[in-house]
Amino acid sequence: MTHVSETTTHPQPHLTHTVLNQSAPRVDINEFKLNTVLVEAIRRHDAGWAEDELTEIGALVGSAQFQHDAHLANTITPVLHTHDRWGNRIDEVEYHPSYHRIIEASVAHGSHTRCWADPQPGSHVARAAGFMLFGQIEPGHACPVSMTHAVIPSLELQPDVAAQWVPKALSRSYFPDLSATKESAIFGMSMTEKQGGSDVRANTTVAKPVGRGGPGTDYLLTGHKWFCSAPMSDAFLVLAQAQGPGGEGLSCFLLPRVLPDGTRNVFRIQRLKDKLGNKSNASSEIELDGTVATMVGEPGRGVRTIIEMVAQTRLDCVLGSAAGMRQSVAEAVWHARHRAAFGATLADQPAMTAVLADLALESEAATVTAMRLARAHDEDATDQEKAFRRLATAVAKYWICKRGPHHAYEALECLGGNGYTEAFPLAMRYREQPVMAVWEGSGNVIALDVLRAMTREPESIAAFDAEIVKALGTNRTLDLHLERLRDQLGELARMDAGSAQRRARGVVESMALALEASLLVRYSPSAVSDAFIAARLGDDRAFEYGALPDSADLAAILERH
Repeated sequence: MTHVSETTTHPQPHLTHTVLNQSAPRVDINEFKLNTVLVEAIRRHDAGWAEDELTEIGALVGSAQFQHDAHLANTITPVLHTHDRWGNRIDEVEYHPSYHRIIEASVAHGSHTRCWADPQPGSHVARAAGFMLFGQIEPGHACPVSMTHAVIPSLELQPDVAAQWVPKALSRSYFPDLSATKESAIFGMSMTEKQGGSDVRANTTVAKPVGRGGPGTDYLLTGHKWFCSAPMSDAFLVLAQAQGPGGEGLSCFLLPRVLPDGTRNVFRIQRLKDKLGNKSNASSEIELDGTVATMVGEPGRGVRTIIEMVAQTRLDCVLGSAAGMRQSVAEAVWHARHRAAFGATLADQPAMTAVLADLALESEAATVTAMRLARAHDEDATDQEKAFRRLATAVAKYWICKRGPHHAYEALECLGGNGYTEAFPLAMRYREQPVMAVWEGSGNVIALDVLRAMTREPESIAAFDAEIVKALGTNRTLDLHLERLRDQLGELARMDAGSAQRRARGVVESMALALEASLLVRYSPSAVSDAFIAARLGDDRAFEYGALPDSADLAAILERH
């Protein structure tokens, strides 16, 4: 009998399935230490004292386990249980354990309220950096973390309520179960209703006083809320039409999920929203029916009370969008540096290099701006800083959050077919970025708020101008833009209300680009600022990423990312 070799008869199994030319897994890295722009920003803005903890966070969120939890939390999504097996109303949302692990870690590192617990120069910067690092990998949990951070200024308007709830919000412990005896708390906010949307003064939820009524006293609320995010939070700030002897009007209330005697407050979750993105975070419609809540702030001044919370969450929208841009750039550059095509790695292909560098410019501008705004929110802020942040936060919220979705798409395209699959994180990021532009005021609402600030608080436009002109005389193209912007603002001030509203978006865009360019000139290398200004303000600027001037130093830009 003739024998043939074993290899001839039995070929090596799975030879055709050897994986070639794919990028290595981007895991077990330090997301903070790799983020040159963020590291520079925390040192520049007096938060260098937090570098050790931020380095620890960077290692945590860059780990394979954390990234796996982020994937699970966005694919095994929250489930609503309105009743238990015996038919009792429970109104509970069940999350995958990965979600609880993520939010527990985020709270443990103070990304919710560390700036209030330890106020000092740079405390808001340190908190913002930690918040961005966690949100870069898993953005959904950032919603209740952000609202818990933002609730503190509003609560402090009502000292008796603050004495009970602020210590719970400052706690770095996280317990997901609802209980009246917990020493920690996560907060939510619910303002919008079916008929009103952004026009919260059209709200119809009614609040009837228990006894005399007034600040710090209990009311019974009846009505509905069209959007209530993170419904398993321990307490919420809500708006309702307060009734009383004098007809009190729209007021702010603190609504606990569990009453002091341990019984559940009436908080009927009607359904969970089937959202485009933000999948790990449950958003819901709720019904209130004799629901106990305590008035916070002055009667009839609910918007003024809760606007303190809105101002903080708008900053977090900027932080979240910037964090998303960082994830997009990091994933795109990583892929391009590990994959070859047509005889060279993708990152070394001139067309791809230009796209990556342009994405990096957008990310750096957003991060530098976000960190500058965070510093302006510290407790040592001067009156001019407070005026600057009032206007600049709205300007940045409008522009940076609008830039996020297309930025995510372009980064996704850099990964080719891989980017369009759920196995890679940019599909999630592509769906996530639009929420930052919608949450806490969509484009028109924010643009009109900018007009309102300039009209009612003229010191804010003076402070904004004082900030951007710090770069005057450093770049001719920027100088011309600043000159045009001043002309635009002058024209806007002379217009009637309708004409000003029609022009608002264009002017806010010009303001945002002026702010970003001015900050890059002062804080980033000239290779970055020169390329950004030419690409965003120059005569040859283009609509799509990758159309950078020949003079741009692409290697120097990308080296920072």
